[in-house]
Amino acid sequence: MKIAVPSRNNQVDSHFGHCEYFTIFTVDDSKKIINEERYDSPVGCGCKSNIASELARLGVTVMLAGNMGSGAVNVLTTNGINVIRGCSGDVRAVVEQFLADKVTDSGESCSDHGDCHNH
Repeated sequence: MKIAVPSRNNQVDSHFGHCEYFTIFTVDDSKKIINEERYDSPVGCGCKSNIASELARLGVTVMLAGNMGSGAVNVLTTNGINVIRGCSGDVRAVVEQFLADKVTDSGESCSDHGDCHNH
């Protein structure tokens, strides 16, 4: 399994579409992190870029994010990426909490840019 986290300074970036980069964690069948890599974020709004298809191409199936608009959630979901919103803090700690089943989706979309046109 591969998990992507919108990141800035090794922290979960609360703005998916404008994050500095994505940290991608590879996890084995025993829920152990076996690799961590950085993937630079494209310029522009997340849901308008090719980031969802690129992350899917890399094998990402889970996105642990702070917040994002409904447009981005839809694009990621369409590309086979399960989105968990409401995450914050150190990226590795968030992934470890997720792997320990201690993270659930907040269910909240960022209404300020739900359609990705307000950026």
